[in-house]
Amino acid sequence: MDVALLFEARARVLADLEARRRATPDAVSALEEAVSARTWWAEQWPEGAQYVAGLVAQDVQDALVDTVGRWPVCDWCDEEAEHMVHISPDLGGPDPVWVCEESGKPVAPLGSLPRM
Repeated sequence: MDVALLFEARARVLADLEARRRATPDAVSALEEAVSARTWWAEQWPEGAQYVAGLVAQDVQDALVDTVGRWPVCDWCDEEAEHMVHISPDLGGPDPVWVCEESGKPVAPLGSLPRM
């Protein structure tokens, strides 16, 4: 397993957390736990390394729902109801992007959410 891919995944998700002002201690702990879990996963399935970044983002997103709420929330479309963006493709790679769950439109590559 190329650990550089894990460091890149961590950096990309952290950049998005920071861009959306969610890089709290709880969120960063969730990120560290996700990277650790996906390290084991990638060691078991080396061909799946290209999916690690997107899967880490999904893991953090799932963990935050229980502690700090929805992340990241969509602010790209005109929908009044609060909704999220999610990583596409579902398996998380090889080129993960955030996609609006309502419109289905891509809004940003992983690691490139605009600052709020």
